[in-house]
Amino acid sequence: MKNMVNFSNFTKEELTDILNLAFDMKKNPAKYVETLKGKKLYTLFEKTSTRTFLSFSTGITELGGTYYNQLWEDSNFVLGETVSEIKYVGRNVDIIMARLIKNEIVELFNKNSTVPFINGCDSTYHPCQILADALTLKEHFGGLNVKLLYIGAKNNVFNSLVEFFAKMGEGTLYGLTPLVNDTAVDADFYEKAKTTGHYIELDPAMSMEEAKKYVSEMDVLYTDTWVDMEFFNNPDYQQQKEETLAKMMPYQINKEFLAGSKAKVMHDMPMHVGYEISQEVVDENLDFILDQAENRRHAEKAVMVTLLK
Repeated sequence: MKNMVNFSNFTKEELTDILNLAFDMKKNPAKYVETLKGKKLYTLFEKTSTRTFLSFSTGITELGGTYYNQLWEDSNFVLGETVSEIKYVGRNVDIIMARLIKNEIVELFNKNSTVPFINGCDSTYHPCQILADALTLKEHFGGLNVKLLYIGAKNNVFNSLVEFFAKMGEGTLYGLTPLVNDTAVDADFYEKAKTTGHYIELDPAMSMEEAKKYVSEMDVLYTDTWVDMEFFNNPDYQQQKEETLAKMMPYQINKEFLAGSKAKVMHDMPMHVGYEISQEVVDENLDFILDQAENRRHAEKAVMVTLLK
């Protein structure tokens, strides 16, 4: 049995197969309407999400299966002993997806689930998002051989991008990350990725003029929220939010920053317009960003089928 917590236990060939399956599922949905007939998916949400809920629930339904959704606060995970709760859930369903705050709880699911488990996002990794991103690159560029510049925080999305590009050995990911979030990657995680030649870390102290030179050479720019979603409107984090915005506003993806660039812009959503990205750039790239968001469903369908084979 295999789980998807991150990409560490998947080969390049296995990830390629998942992407090819997702691509075919999107083009030929009628072929797969009974692929997971009778299978049951349990989804557990500690972190809020629009895309993760819709993509998994509609995805399993399109494959002939059913889903059962539960919020963390409505479950006995908040009260009971975690391992026994995990094992109980596995007695009732065929596959589990959990979107949790702490990577350590995801690892408990990884080690103790008796059915395949998918990490729907945690504080350290977001593998399904990056598979959707890769599917989008495959659709629009014919493959992964692109120059992609991520601008923002070293967070879960960025970590999975780094892991993916290093694993696949195609294209080049550039990271301009003035903000570093607290994640649970190994101390040498980024250094190991650099040795592959497919991840290049840019100096966040570089001038904006230098940064714009890199922008002009890119096929894709990728940005993400600077402030974790659960903290964005929380008054307890107001000072931290203001400090973060003061540091990051010069890196907003706007028309001035994109001057001279033909790059497409990715955003994993939800977008905080006026912060990491301007409305004008959103308007010009919305179809591409929505392709990226829709592809969560197709990528996750391929993951579920792969893990349940």
